[in-house]
Amino acid sequence: MFFWRIISAIATFGMLIYGVFAGTNFNDYTSNYKKNVEAAAYENDFDSAIPQTEIYKMIDSHLKSGGTKEKKVIVIGYDGCRADVVSLYKNSEKSAIKALLADGGHLKLSYCGGVNYPVINKQKTSTAPGWCSMLTGKWAAETGITDNSIVKSNDYLTLLTTEVESKTIDSSAFYVSWNGHFVDEDSTYYLEKKYAEDKNLDVVMLDADNDAGTYANVKADIMGTECSDFIFSIFEYCDHYGHDTGFCINNPDQVKGFAEQESDAVDIINAIKARENYANEDWLIILTSDHGGYNTGHGGPTMQERYTFICTNKDF
Repeated sequence: MFFWRIISAIATFGMLIYGVFAGTNFNDYTSNYKKNVEAAAYENDFDSAIPQTEIYKMIDSHLKSGGTKEKKVIVIGYDGCRADVVSLYKNSEKSAIKALLADGGHLKLSYCGGVNYPVINKQKTSTAPGWCSMLTGKWAAETGITDNSIVKSNDYLTLLTTEVESKTIDSSAFYVSWNGHFVDEDSTYYLEKKYAEDKNLDVVMLDADNDAGTYANVKADIMGTECSDFIFSIFEYCDHYGHDTGFCINNPDQVKGFAEQESDAVDIINAIKARENYANEDWLIILTSDHGGYNTGHGGPTMQERYTFICTNKDF
């Protein structure tokens, strides 16, 4: 363990030096990062952070649980949202995280990369590996999705497909704006999309031009009478601002991106509660991120890239 701490410290120091020269560091020191994570008031700490693969189990368990109400799930993905940026919800007037917590929800620290820090991550802290780990319940060691631009084998189908194919639910939907998910031939779920289409499964995979388009697609689904039983949506606000000017919580652009993300998410939650059949439905709502970031990138071993968050309306 001591050896891995030394290696991680060296890697972090190297990226810190790069940040200073790149001009996008924003005083993003590990000590400041830890304080801001603590300010978010997570129910757990770094050592007890939850692997993001647990989201798979949460969804599967909910959809297969008993009861008289119709089971529904929505995941609202905050792509690239760091665990410390989450602390900003406390001072926000319009916050989905605050709304879930006010209704008895839970906020817990999680991690990506295949193993918890300080052990060096076994898969890149990038978009495709992060979301794929949640949707399959497996790390890249099994799925092969170690980075972006790798096509996942249908040996590891996602919950979007398996829950419909097994008739646990009638329908699912995947709403995004990044082509790397299922649009291009080297996209993560390219083969799975074709698999679902060939079997005539009610699995919708729809991409939009931007976050506004994703928001519109999600809202249209929720407001419809035949709302999908399982909705997985990914918004790029935090990731886009992070790549443009920096992922740090001290970056005004990142603060703006988080606020925009939270605004869309709370509107979606309110739309769910406004559904005509809401009283007869049992919704599991999950807010989470796929990875963090450092400087204007991610994929590496730093704490800032490794820790994510899970906020839900139900305990887990």
